[in-house]
Amino acid sequence: MTPPESLNFHEPGHYVHLGPFDMKTTTNRALAMTASAFILTGSILSADQSQTNTPVNLPAETKNLEKAETEKPAPKKKPSKEEIAKARMEKEKSRLALENALAAEESKMELNELRQQVSRLKLEKELLAETLAVAELKQKKEMADDAAQFREETAELTREMNVAKMQAEKMTAQLKATQAEFGLEMSALEREIKTIEAKYRRDNYTQSEPVYLEEPFLDDGTLVISDRRIDLNGPIFSGTADHVSERINYFNNKDTEYPIFIVIDNSPGGSVMSGMSIMKAMHGSEAPVYVVVKTFAASMAASLTTLAERSFAFPNAVILHHQILSGNHGNLTETREHTRMMEEWWRRLANPIAKKMGISREEFIKKMYQETVTGDWTEFADQAKKLKWVDHVVSNIRETSLVKNPDAKRSSTASPNASVTSTPENIIPRLNPMDVLYMYNPDGYYQQQK
Repeated sequence: MTPPESLNFHEPGHYVHLGPFDMKTTTNRALAMTASAFILTGSILSADQSQTNTPVNLPAETKNLEKAETEKPAPKKKPSKEEIAKARMEKEKSRLALENALAAEESKMELNELRQQVSRLKLEKELLAETLAVAELKQKKEMADDAAQFREETAELTREMNVAKMQAEKMTAQLKATQAEFGLEMSALEREIKTIEAKYRRDNYTQSEPVYLEEPFLDDGTLVISDRRIDLNGPIFSGTADHVSERINYFNNKDTEYPIFIVIDNSPGGSVMSGMSIMKAMHGSEAPVYVVVKTFAASMAASLTTLAERSFAFPNAVILHHQILSGNHGNLTETREHTRMMEEWWRRLANPIAKKMGISREEFIKKMYQETVTGDWTEFADQAKKLKWVDHVVSNIRETSLVKNPDAKRSSTASPNASVTSTPENIIPRLNPMDVLYMYNPDGYYQQQK
C-alpha cells in the first residue's frame, strides 16, 4: 500500500496541511500528527471561547475575524450551561474521533512501512542469495580451473621427474659400467705392480739361509758369522750398552747352543761404566759371545775384545790400549777423590788384561809408554795375537746373515747411542756418576755434552 502523500483537515477558519509522508523515521511523523491534533484542538477551543466570550490565544487571522464579528452587534442572550456543556461534549467527541482517525492512519502507515521493510528485506535476501550463489559458482569455477591447472602441472612434473629418473638411472648404469672397467684395469695394474714388487723383493733376498755353527772358525781361517750378530760401532755409552745387552739376552732366550757375535767395525771406546755393563752381559750369557774386530777397536772396545771368551780379527785390524782418562775440576780434596776413583776403575779394568797377557798392571803401563810417548799402545791384529789381545786372526769372514740386499733398505751406520741420545755423532752424552772415559780421542773430535 502506498502511503498518502498528504493529509488535509478542514475546520471553520483553519486549514492544516501535512507534507509528504517521510518513510525514514516514525518519530517525525508522530510529532507532525500530534502538532496537527493540537492545532485542531485549538480551533475547537477558540470556537467555544468565541461563544462564551472567554479570551483565548488564537492566530492573527482568527483574532482579526473575531474583531470584525465583535464590531457587529451581537445578540445579548447568553447560552445556558447545558448548551455550553453539550457544545463542549460535541467538541470533545470530534477531537477524540479525530485522534482515533489519526491513530488509525498512523497504524496503517506503520504497517505499510513494516510491509515495505519486509518486502525490501526479502528482496535484499534474494539479492544476497543470488550474489552468494554467483560468488560460489565463480569460486567453484576458479577452484576447478586451479585444480585442473594443478593436475596438469603435476602431470607435467611427474613426466619430467620420470624422464630425469630414467636419465639418472642410465647415467648410473653407465657410471657403474665405467667403474667396473676402471676396477678391472686397476686390478690388473695392481696385480702387475704386486708381481713386480714381489719379484723385486724376491730379488733382494738370496737363495741361502744363515749358517749356524757351534764352531764357526774353520780350518782354512774363515770365520762364519750367523744372524746372531750385534753391531758395535762408534763411542760406547749407555745407549750402546743397552743396545748390545738387550740383543745378547734376546739371542740367549732364542737359543743357547750357537754363539753370539759382537762385530766391531770401528769404535774409539768410551765410557768405562757402560763398557763394564756390556762385559757383564757377555760373561753372563749362556751362549758363547765372540767379539770380531774388522777395522779398529780402541780403549774400551779393545778391552771388550781382549776380555771376551773368544775374539777374532782381520790381520790388518788395529787394537789400541792405553790408560783411562778424564777431565775434572775442583779444589785439591775433590781432585784427589776423583783421582782415587780413576785409579780404582783402572785397577778393575787393567788387572784382567794384564793377567791375560801374563804381566802385572805396572808392567802393562810401563810397556805402553815404551811403545809411544803418549801411552797409546797400538798393534795390528797379527801382533796383538802374540800379546793375547786377540785370540784368532782370520783370513776371511763369511757373513751368512746378509740374506737381504743391503741397498734395498739402508740402515744407519751411526752408533746405537747416537739414535738414543738424538745428538750429533761427535757429541758424547754426559757421563754417569763416578764414571770415567776410556777412549781414543787424540784430535778432540769427540766432545763431551755441556
